Amino acid sequence: MARLGKMISLEEQIKKQEETVLKVKEKYDSEMMKLKDLYAKRNEEKKKELLKAVENSTKTYEEIMAFICSEDEIN
Repeated sequence: MARLGKMISLEEQIKKQEETVLKVKEKYDSEMMKLKDLYAKRNEEKKKELLKAVENSTKTYEEIMAFICSEDEIN
């Protein structure tokens, strides 16, 4: 009888742990979505800032593109 009780106890522990893991995974997934949203907002702000800088620049479109695409600047 002790073995049956022990097996039930183990099954209960496994079920409880599975539920705990599922809850933690759901929380993780939710937090990851929030983080991805924050990254997206940051990227949008950077794009707006870059566009504003380009609009306020005295450089021509060609000069800006040449600078951005220049391999010399990378090396």
